[in-house]
Amino acid sequence: MTFEPWMVWTGFSILCLLAFSGFFSGSETALTATSRARMLALEKDKDPRARRVNTLIEDREKLIGAILLGNNLVNILAASLASVMFLAMFGEAGVPVATLVMTLLVLIFAEVLPKTYALSNPDRMALTVSLPIRIIVAVFFPVVRTVQWLVGHTLRILGLSASGPISSAHDDIRGQIDLHHQEGEVVKTDRDMLGGVLDLRELTVDDVMVHRKNLMMFDIDQPIEDLAAGALSCPHTRLPLYRNDTENIVGILHVRDLARELHEAGGDASKLDIHAIKREPWFIPETTELLDQLTAFRQKREHFALVVDEYGALMGVVTLEDIIEEIVGEIEDEHDVAVEGVTHMPDGCVMVEGAIPVRDVNRALDWRLPDEEAVTIAGLVIHEARTIPEQGQIFRFHGVQFEILERRRNQITRLRLNREPGADPNP
Repeated sequence: MTFEPWMVWTGFSILCLLAFSGFFSGSETALTATSRARMLALEKDKDPRARRVNTLIEDREKLIGAILLGNNLVNILAASLASVMFLAMFGEAGVPVATLVMTLLVLIFAEVLPKTYALSNPDRMALTVSLPIRIIVAVFFPVVRTVQWLVGHTLRILGLSASGPISSAHDDIRGQIDLHHQEGEVVKTDRDMLGGVLDLRELTVDDVMVHRKNLMMFDIDQPIEDLAAGALSCPHTRLPLYRNDTENIVGILHVRDLARELHEAGGDASKLDIHAIKREPWFIPETTELLDQLTAFRQKREHFALVVDEYGALMGVVTLEDIIEEIVGEIEDEHDVAVEGVTHMPDGCVMVEGAIPVRDVNRALDWRLPDEEAVTIAGLVIHEARTIPEQGQIFRFHGVQFEILERRRNQITRLRLNREPGADPNP
């Protein structure tokens, strides 16, 4: 084996090329892994480096093309120089030696090491390399554009498409929230609240309304003394008033208005004029999106609306509190009637009221039972069973065992839920 001075310069050149290769590999990882939200925040703070990063990642195809072009150039050049040097040193054995040595050097120092650091510090490294990468992208742009054109035409000739599935921004945000929750960076309560905000566009008022069978309504033509006494003893503050038929809602009685008028009348309910006290009812279709209804509540400065179906039949009522509860969870005050909904038992099973919404069960148990076809747990069982179950029947679907404990007429009122062994209700 002979050693000549030019080999020193060749070895030094190879090390420099490996450094460039590591720079390209680390830059690619950092710029693809960096937080777009963090960069936007820094750009708003007038950070020019963040502006360059955002400009680069807006066209990821051009960015990746330029980095790959630069990385392949330096890697191939380094491998060629190594082959020449090792051939001169070891003769015909120089090729396999050069292959082995360059593979180890490229793998460790040009791939694993820089990418590991970039994954640990994506934002910092992205800001650091933004200027040189911006220059490289500009210099390599003609070659990259030509390569992109050739790739696109080749894929079309082969009958393939370069466009992948497009996910919505909401799906991306929801995925990030779930990921951070799994990693322990977001607690379950915060995840549910953030998810509730995203769900406002996917839910309609009939998903959260109070069903008409649970409403407390009063006949406007009954004696005013009885009406006042019943309204003041009611736990709700807004009460629908009907005439002749509960479908014929003629007004809304606000208990605060009633109390004020009763005070001015000296406590004599017979002096009250219920028609002067009542408010006009506000009817909305059951297909109204929750976000639109929330906006409407704010614009009209109202907290209460009556929900009707396409035929105008009363379906229930929705309040501002019902919508807010979809975000923050159940809100109870000292006037709410306590209702047992989801109860954990010592044997691991869960007792659930049939009228509890599927969404509330999912939140309480951290499950993902489907809620597209049914609002309540009872409705989910009926939908899946395709029949009205009898008391004592047991059904299994979505990784959960549903046992019917109580049934009143055609309504399932109480169930026992058990996760099936080995099954996961969180698909």
